[in-house]
Amino acid sequence: MAVPSIAAGSYAATQKLSDLSGSDASSSGFGDLVKESLASFQGQAKAVDQQVSAAIAGRADYVSVATSVAESETAIETLVAVRDKVLAAYDEIMRMTV
Repeated sequence: MAVPSIAAGSYAATQKLSDLSGSDASSSGFGDLVKESLASFQGQAKAVDQQVSAAIAGRADYVSVATSVAESETAIETLVAVRDKVLAAYDEIMRMTV
């Protein structure tokens, strides 16, 4: 069972954001991008859990499990890095004088 790469999903989501036209901009934005990315991450985490359970039961290939776990680890690191950047941007905005 192949788990889609989080990088490919994130790239596709950012492409959707950059392709927004003026009339479509009100219906989609950064919040939707974040929701889609989190939903993708949750789906990937569930798939990894299922693969690990199948490996414990002896029904899965250990190489695919290791690959899925590594992709999940990369996804977590990416999610934490994005969170850190968002918090840093928020702090910078809060320090601005009006």
